[in-house]
Amino acid sequence: MVKEHYETEREGQLAFYQTFLPRIHPSLPLDAILADDNDGVLNGNLLEFKLRISNLNAALFQCIKYLSARRIKGKPVPANILLIDLNDAQAYLYHAADYLADIEKVYSGGASKDNKSYAAAPYLGKYAYSEEKGASKLIQLLKEKSFIKIHLDENCIVGWASAFYRAVPSARKEDFIGDDTGKHKTIGEIREPSVFKEYIYPYIGKTNVKFQYLMDKLNDTLQKKNLGAFYTPELYAEKSHELLRKAIARVPKGNDYIILDRCAGTGNLEKTLPDEILSHCILSTVEYYEYKVLQELLGTKVRHIVPPVEAKDTFQAGLVRGADALSKAYIDNPVIREFVDNPNCTVILFENPPYAETTSIEHQKKHKGKKSSLWKQSYVMQAMREDKNLSGTVYNDLGNLFIWSAFHFYLRQPTDSYIVYSPVKYWKAQHLIDREFLQGFAFNRKFFHTNIEACIMVALWGQKETVLDEISLDAYNIVHSRLVKEKVLPVRRVHSLYSAKYYDKRTFSDDTEGGIFAEFDGTEASPSRPSVRIKPISNPNILGYLVIKGANFDNPDSCVHLTTVGAYDANGFYLRSDNYLEKLPMFCASRYITYNRAWTERARIMKSGDGAARFEKDASSGKLDQWLRKCLLFTCLEMQNHMRSFHGSDGHFYRNELCLDTTNGETIASHDLETLFKDDTEKKLFSQWDNLLAAIQQTDEYQSQLTYGIYQIHAEIDTFHLDEESGKKVYHHVVVHSALRTIKELLKDYYNTEIVPTLFTYEFLK
Repeated sequence: MVKEHYETEREGQLAFYQTFLPRIHPSLPLDAILADDNDGVLNGNLLEFKLRISNLNAALFQCIKYLSARRIKGKPVPANILLIDLNDAQAYLYHAADYLADIEKVYSGGASKDNKSYAAAPYLGKYAYSEEKGASKLIQLLKEKSFIKIHLDENCIVGWASAFYRAVPSARKEDFIGDDTGKHKTIGEIREPSVFKEYIYPYIGKTNVKFQYLMDKLNDTLQKKNLGAFYTPELYAEKSHELLRKAIARVPKGNDYIILDRCAGTGNLEKTLPDEILSHCILSTVEYYEYKVLQELLGTKVRHIVPPVEAKDTFQAGLVRGADALSKAYIDNPVIREFVDNPNCTVILFENPPYAETTSIEHQKKHKGKKSSLWKQSYVMQAMREDKNLSGTVYNDLGNLFIWSAFHFYLRQPTDSYIVYSPVKYWKAQHLIDREFLQGFAFNRKFFHTNIEACIMVALWGQKETVLDEISLDAYNIVHSRLVKEKVLPVRRVHSLYSAKYYDKRTFSDDTEGGIFAEFDGTEASPSRPSVRIKPISNPNILGYLVIKGANFDNPDSCVHLTTVGAYDANGFYLRSDNYLEKLPMFCASRYITYNRAWTERARIMKSGDGAARFEKDASSGKLDQWLRKCLLFTCLEMQNHMRSFHGSDGHFYRNELCLDTTNGETIASHDLETLFKDDTEKKLFSQWDNLLAAIQQTDEYQSQLTYGIYQIHAEIDTFHLDEESGKKVYHHVVVHSALRTIKELLKDYYNTEIVPTLFTYEFLK
């Protein structure tokens, strides 16, 4: 084998694999080797390529960081580290076991940075693989499938838990972290490795206290959804103690008081409270291993834990007998009732209730949707359904059961209080409670063991019935491990949905029943498609079909659909040519979170029909003519407008009328936009559209008989393939893709400057 000279590391890396893979694993795709943002893991070998290795120690330290990342992700750590000098055709061997202490550290920043000061032991082997002997030895190394064992700690336990549940889909939490300290003695994988016996050392911790802040993340996938997450970051927990102290200050002189947390988890809300306040706490958690940690951490300090001691029958399929806060047995718990029924005792509830959505994809994949909805058959749910003041989606959130039951079963005196963490929708849109608001904070949901930046409210409510239309929250983010106040956020109540105020429910004498219907991407749906509820109609005055679901922005793209024909699920209405302009603000408002992603906005700002009367008055007077055309321009250029032009299976041609393509004659949109007084930004948008249209007309995919909108161009013409070497997208029409990107950027500023303020003025956004 002759030495080659490579200009780039990528070129040399690919040549190396092309040379050696046929001898190691000829059918192994390169993507499988390069799956972890390093230069490759092949069998039990981590490979690191350099054009020239000038510092072996630095290159080795880079590999140690890669192995650290694999350990944290719950991936086996290869036994061999091979540093490859491409232009010298030399491979240097190190054993990962010799650097285990460093592999078990956590690193931040780029793996290739700040490595020059690392001091390593000498390499264990050097192989000149341009020579036959060196190549032969290297091939034997690359065939080795050995891995080193690592120690489990709080940095990697979640990764290994996820890997365990993937490997054993039927496993439960006890199968992973079970111990022999309680009455239920299941020894889990971490203490007696079986699935991972080649990869991890047995965890020698007697209990699971080391993982106290991660216990919710160690549940199996289904249990996470069943129980919801109620972890609270310590900084936020401590901040909410201000509300707790304010509640304690309301306790009448001479009264005893209790602080009840029915979903305490491992007690992270209470851990940093002083002992005097802890002595008033009554805590419970329904998950068995969290209960054991809770007992160990706070059992000696609090007034009561449910149940107070573990019995032989405490463990029930991973849960704690008697600790289900939604059961009648819990509500009738004699210890708790003794305090609740005592007029000389003030009741304070302080909790972060679980959030669970049992229609999630995880449940459906496991065919466990019905089983995981058992809380919907709980005693509290049945009692809640008898409350004539409630309706709508209020029953879909597990957390709402805790909030409603707090006021219904526990709070009874004017000085009782409830401090509760939850998204604001229970008060803002669902009207679950009408009580005295005493103070509240807004926190960033990102830090509650989720990946979503959104607003979580922690509010101090009194027992007094009070109807409010607006409250204010001090917003606190966590920046560099410090609590930072960002702003004061108003939260205004939503009283009506778009569907009640704006949906066009008219019928026309010339409406014709029958026709086709659409998928959410605008393509024609099959007549045999499941879940079809729409009864399609056709009329020359129909432009399209608009769906806007709900008030919140939890899933913004799945809650708005704009299609040329009726959407299959029938949750919208047909746009008619005589008033469609007045309906487009709903579509514009539905894109708010797409262009405003700050954590303070999601879950706080919602869609509302409360300003309908004012809007309709001003729209009919002509006052909003120019703004409505701005909304039309935005709609024509926004990617979530999934209207397409196509030949339907019914023999009809369906044309996209809400687009700017006038190649085949003016559209309704282009006609109405002629009266828009265009400013510089609007002129730029039209100019970019012209560039885009000219570009698509040069492509093979372009069909001259179609009238194109932005989304149809994106879906059918702005195509790409994945580069086999880099894994990156390679667009087939760069000019088309560039024009689309430019329009998107221009549209964001245009939307926030020209459209959003008026959406708030007329309470489309609130």
